Amino acid sequence: MVSIVVVGSASMDLVVTANSRPKAGETLIGESFQTVPGGKGANQAVAAARLGADVSMIGRVGEDTFGEEIIDNLKGNGVSVDYVETVPQTASGTAHITLAEGDNSIIVVKGANDEVSPSYLEKAVSILKKADMIMVQQEIPEETIEYIAGFCKQFNKRWLLNPAPARRISNEVIESATFLTPNEHEFAIMFGEEDRSKVLVRFPNKLLITEGKNGVRYFNGINEEIVPAYTVEPVDTTGAGDTFNAAFAVAVAEGKQIAEALRFANRAASISITKFGAQGGMPTREEVEGSI
Repeated sequence: MVSIVVVGSASMDLVVTANSRPKAGETLIGESFQTVPGGKGANQAVAAARLGADVSMIGRVGEDTFGEEIIDNLKGNGVSVDYVETVPQTASGTAHITLAEGDNSIIVVKGANDEVSPSYLEKAVSILKKADMIMVQQEIPEETIEYIAGFCKQFNKRWLLNPAPARRISNEVIESATFLTPNEHEFAIMFGEEDRSKVLVRFPNKLLITEGKNGVRYFNGINEEIVPAYTVEPVDTTGAGDTFNAAFAVAVAEGKQIAEALRFANRAASISITKFGAQGGMPTREEVEGSI
């Protein structure tokens, strides 16, 4: 069993389902409202655990009911929470999600996730050193990601950066990362108007651009390749990217080649969108392998 350490956000998703999104100044009647555990870090931790990895989460939650529910949910999915601590007098992070028109729109309020600091990570150095793969996202402070980049370079650790939400990233972080997994929008923010194919050539087998229903694009050192997605009828696309990242991380940590790992990740992501909630459809190992 491979060891995955996730450094990232743990939040509560507040999800509204509606036929369409309101325009500015408009009020619409929604179809439903639910609260479900989320946060990109916690989502990826849960997905990796369901796929058979030994997963530890490093994160922070608020001193509130949401924080208690987030920790209980991680435990219930087999994720170690030894390094998920409460921040006194602080609210847990929340994601405000609208499901409409076959897709989602999300506003994230970071809350306690802003306290996942470099000094906090120093408490968890022992498990970081033991990890087969470290996973990081961008709902935590930028300086924490820079700390991880330096740590992984120093100790020769493999790590995956899912650069979401999108922002510009330093060359030092890009060079340190073993894998970068932006979607098309995130790629544009990271690299501006640079030619996509030229950027891919610059980062062979590192830069993996997810393109939704079209699949994943990367340069294998010889050719630019697209690993196609699997076609399903979507119910809720929230968490598909998190499932993809977790599945890819587990697969490469187990020794799978890039193309095989991407096929595994695409299949896991396709299953995840057939049910409601970021974590609701995240598949088990048996579900993914039984459908490839």
